[in-house]
Amino acid sequence: MKQRINARLALISLIAIIATAVGVTLVYYGLFQTQVRSDLRLSANLLMETEVFQNAYASENKNTAALQRLSSGDLRITWIDEDGIVLFDNDTDVSGLSNHFDRPEIRQALEQGEGESTRKSDTLNMNTFYYALLLEDGTVLRVSTQARTITGVFLTAFPVIAGIAAIILLICILLGHLLTRQLLSPIEQMAEDIDDSSLTPAYKELEPFADKIRSQHEKILAAAKSRQDFTANVSHELKTPITAISGYAELIENRIVDGEAQIHAAQQIRRNAERLLSLITDIIELSELDHRELPRTFEQTDLFRIAQESVDDLQALARRKSVSLSCGGTSAGISADRSLIREMIDNLVQNAIQYNKENGTVRVYVTIDHAHPKLTVKDTGIGIPTDQQSRVFERFYRVDKSRSRETGGTGLGLAIVKHIAQIHSAELSMNSTPGVGTEITVSF
Repeated sequence: MKQRINARLALISLIAIIATAVGVTLVYYGLFQTQVRSDLRLSANLLMETEVFQNAYASENKNTAALQRLSSGDLRITWIDEDGIVLFDNDTDVSGLSNHFDRPEIRQALEQGEGESTRKSDTLNMNTFYYALLLEDGTVLRVSTQARTITGVFLTAFPVIAGIAAIILLICILLGHLLTRQLLSPIEQMAEDIDDSSLTPAYKELEPFADKIRSQHEKILAAAKSRQDFTANVSHELKTPITAISGYAELIENRIVDGEAQIHAAQQIRRNAERLLSLITDIIELSELDHRELPRTFEQTDLFRIAQESVDDLQALARRKSVSLSCGGTSAGISADRSLIREMIDNLVQNAIQYNKENGTVRVYVTIDHAHPKLTVKDTGIGIPTDQQSRVFERFYRVDKSRSRETGGTGLGLAIVKHIAQIHSAELSMNSTPGVGTEITVSF
């Protein structure tokens, strides 16, 4: 990251230097051209005011002897009559010069009183600036000078520009390294102190980022602990029925039991095998529910109809436990995975039956509250102490461990209910009183 930041800062600096150099050169050359044209105009007007050309034209045979004394350094002076014939040139013998009538600055001067043009020499990288002024006698006075083209100016100045650019670039790179170190140092320090929520980041803009990272970090640690606890609980829960199966099988194998005792041992083996199978089934179910990315088939379905089906199928279990089971309410449409909703209702009703009292009741009803379908399972069972109500949806948590094992419970039923509710964005609520009963509501 540091190298990338430094490289980009260096690139930005280089682009800024080049852009500045080009921009300054263009502005300078524009001002330079304006100054050259202004100087030519001033020189032409000064020469016109001397009237030396008018006097030469007025003399017989256009005597130019007096003009030979004109010398203006790099300034070239040319005098042309109204037909374009060159009468005088302080730089070249006029006999070898062609007619200048077609020159743009001459034609413009003859028509408008003054004219100017610029012609470029690609071989010499030079521009020649011309300014022509119409005199009172009808002749044209033209002055010109040469100056470097913008390419020539840039090439001439390039070594100086390159040297300055190299120095500035080096300074920018050093400052970039220093800036990067100062910029990233608080971030690195924040990474080291990520567990300490009392420390605030050096940059205010990083506070949401730090809060998010800390929150995710805490969730990861909590998830890791949850997996560790789950693994320990699974090992413990599986060990109990396996140990029982192994023990009873050993008794039968060694012929220590016979007759009625042998039948009892076989019953215990079957019972623990069923418990083991139930545990494995619930663990697989939880594992699948943990993977939210698995495809779910959501469809419009009737919550009341699913609840009625669940109650009808669990009537036999309720009769064996001497519990009265009923279903009531109204039709309520929800968008859900029908099989998961059935699994959730089955778990809630089975819990209500298994942890109920003899001749108790379990009431399942579906209502609609402010356009929100609600499923409620109410029993007259043993109830749950207030300090334990927040934990009953945890995996393997049991209020009454001895009774849970007697009834064949795995301790995963309500954890499955919680996961299915989360998948459907439903809310779980509980109202329970020890010795009176429990009421669990799922709001969609």
